[in-house]
Amino acid sequence: MAKDIKLGWDVEALNKAYRQGSLAGKMGMDKTRCPYRGEVVIAAWEAGWDDAQQAIQAQKQHQDNNLFDRIA
Repeated sequence: MAKDIKLGWDVEALNKAYRQGSLAGKMGMDKTRCPYRGEVVIAAWEAGWDDAQQAIQAQKQHQDNNLFDRIA
């Protein structure tokens, strides 16, 4: 596994941070509560959080559109 010793991260760590950020976003956890240190790992966590929030918004929009279609 490739690892940058100076930065202390590898692809596996970034994937884990992304998954945890996604879970945090789905649970409604505040984005400022990222538990990681280091710019690259924080960016991976935030990317997961952002993707989860976008998915939630898209789902809400879809549900709102379906509700509107039923009413109209």
